Amino acid sequence: MSYVDGFVLAVPKASLDDYKRLANLAGPIWMEHGALAYVECIGDDVPNGEVTSFPRAVQAKDDEIVVFAWVVYESRESRDTVMPKVMADPRFTPDWGPMPFDMKRMIYGGFQPFVEL
Repeated sequence: MSYVDGFVLAVPKASLDDYKRLANLAGPIWMEHGALAYVECIGDDVPNGEVTSFPRAVQAKDDEIVVFAWVVYESRESRDTVMPKVMADPRFTPDWGPMPFDMKRMIYGGFQPFVEL
């Protein structure tokens, strides 16, 4: 079965174009190093729930939009091989200046699928 890294983050609407440039740079790098799929999604229907929600989870402000992203790998072992290659790739660390989002509020983790159709 495959393995998935998932990410949820809040991006300031004013920085969305910068974030999209970063995502369009990162995706091909992940794929080149062995990822099977790379997906970045902009929140379109993510209401602010009363108790919990995507916006609440990342403490999204009124001027921010939620991004949900994932990377699919062949296996956990594959992910553990791909990730260090991506992080060491010089194309992944261009001179961006500050990141276009607050990394402290990003939620991420690795997931083992139990249903794949």
